[in-house]
Amino acid sequence: MNADRVLATYYIETPYSLEHAAEVMAGEQSTGTFTAVPGETSELKEKHGARIVAVRELETAYAPSLPGARPPKGHDGKYRRGEVVLSFPLRNFGPSIPNLLAAVAGNLYELQEFSGLRLVDLELPEAFAAKYPGPKFGIEGTRKMLGVYDRPIVGTIIKPSIGLSIDDLRRLVRDLAMAGLDFIKDDELNADPPYAPLKDRVTAVMEELERAADKTGKKVMYACNITGDIEELKRNHDAVLKAGGNCVMVSINSVGLAGLAFLNSFSELPVHGHRNQWGYMTRHPLLGIDFRAYQKLCRLAGADHIHINGLNSKFYESNESVIRSAKACLTPLFGGYRTMPVISSAQWAATAVPTYEAIGSVDVIHLAGGGILAHPDGPAAGVRSMIQGWEAAVKGIPLDEYAKTHEELRRAMEKFSNK
Repeated sequence: MNADRVLATYYIETPYSLEHAAEVMAGEQSTGTFTAVPGETSELKEKHGARIVAVRELETAYAPSLPGARPPKGHDGKYRRGEVVLSFPLRNFGPSIPNLLAAVAGNLYELQEFSGLRLVDLELPEAFAAKYPGPKFGIEGTRKMLGVYDRPIVGTIIKPSIGLSIDDLRRLVRDLAMAGLDFIKDDELNADPPYAPLKDRVTAVMEELERAADKTGKKVMYACNITGDIEELKRNHDAVLKAGGNCVMVSINSVGLAGLAFLNSFSELPVHGHRNQWGYMTRHPLLGIDFRAYQKLCRLAGADHIHINGLNSKFYESNESVIRSAKACLTPLFGGYRTMPVISSAQWAATAVPTYEAIGSVDVIHLAGGGILAHPDGPAAGVRSMIQGWEAAVKGIPLDEYAKTHEELRRAMEKFSNK
């Protein structure tokens, strides 16, 4: 790792040569523009220019993946794809996530030399770790707060997402807390709506969780959605903290990475990072940003948990992508902290097996909505079935066999196996 430079890796498609395209990228995002300008001296370019580290040719396409590219005269009909690594001098932007993104992402996507461009990964110098301390709780802190070890944290989501009155919310939270869940989260659609203001919701939620804890001896972690304008984040966080809350949730792409870092600067609670809107940033394979790069910035900015979808989910994302995302979160950043991946969407007890086989870790939050709430014997049985599914996965025992001696798992398999 270079102490004074940032390495950015890209996947590109271009009607030009890969080398020419890389030169355009390096110039556009540092000292150059479409033509030479006064003051662009060799000394300035040496000190502030981005450098081409590597260009690796991959496959060739014969039609552009994205509109807007302008091929050169005499174009041979080929759209060359490859991996390009650029090195940016830290002195150009300093350890600043917003200004880093202006350099490594900026106007690149709009250049007519490209019919596809995707930021794949980032290698950041230690200066970013000094500026951004990262998550305050992470995996270890979250487990310590819950007292849950050696298995995933099992949770669910408040549904219906929108429309529950405060009294309806009370009843639902009461039932979920008594079911033995570790974790409950607000839906990203529900933060501080006029019909059920956050201060009223969090008061009702925490009263019910405290009552349940008095009976069960276990206080559920509840991620209360505090997403809002920048000036609202501290007020919302403090309202959760004052009510006895133990987790806050924020929609990262709504508040931005700077908003997430601001929240982390004062938060006294784990920050549950939801990545809704992620699809528009990444769904096309030759556009946007890969999760490998994205999650590093989210972790730097303070996300203790980050959503990654789930295997065989309702969303477009491939299982391979979900697995890569989980492993990325679990890889120590700057030799230290990890962030807990949050697995969700169409999950139930049986999805534990392929998930564990793929990532080899129980350090996840495994969320199931219908997989818990729609269990034929009720939510408590749904929670137990999820735990039993993970037990079978970790022990390497086939689900059918484990279900013979675990009623809740057996009933879940009868209900959901053909879904």
